[in-house]
Amino acid sequence: MAKGLIFDFGGTLDTGGIHWGKKIWHHYQRHAVPVDEESYRNAYVYTERYLGNNPVISPTDDFKKLLRTKITMQLEYLGNLKGLKLQSHADSLVEGLYSETLTTLVKSRRVLTDLKDKYPLVLVSNFYGNIGTILHEFGLNDLFRNVIESDVVGIRKPDARIFGLGVDALGLPGEQIIVIGDSITKDILPAKSIGCMTIWIKGEGWTDAPADETVPDAIITDIEGLKLLV
Repeated sequence: MAKGLIFDFGGTLDTGGIHWGKKIWHHYQRHAVPVDEESYRNAYVYTERYLGNNPVISPTDDFKKLLRTKITMQLEYLGNLKGLKLQSHADSLVEGLYSETLTTLVKSRRVLTDLKDKYPLVLVSNFYGNIGTILHEFGLNDLFRNVIESDVVGIRKPDARIFGLGVDALGLPGEQIIVIGDSITKDILPAKSIGCMTIWIKGEGWTDAPADETVPDAIITDIEGLKLLV
């Protein structure tokens, strides 16, 4: 019987199970950015690694500013690679992604608000040091007992120790906690390794490689499916 819940943020609460790399690529296609997917994927990986290793994002940066930083860096990388001027696409990409994410987070907030009446909630996220600003921006800041952010604690998923901090924050044994996330490798496997139950939000992954669906304790395709499981 679960007595506490741990949630991932990126790819879980903000996209409903779609990997951010895929989500952004779909907007590149929608807005006819003239690059191929392989080049885009290289730009995405480069940007994420750079932001993870350098203090570019300020703790006060809101979600739209974060998106603009990422998209600008990607387009600059791709422009240099292809010899093209691509920054004119930035506004449409940022606005489209922001609008779509806002819709998803409204749904997530509704589900989390209902769950908060039954369980203590903790957030465990790989993020850039500004997750507090993002949560406040979207009205999620009062839903979690604690927030464990990789850039703050110095531990990144898939290192299971970051989930251990979430378990400690709940003050419950792992077997009484359910971890909900979109990534088998970064959420489900490390959470299970420290004894937590897991629910995988199955969506569109970064690759088309099939996941081992025997690993999570349960699978849903929409966050509202939690209402039937917890």
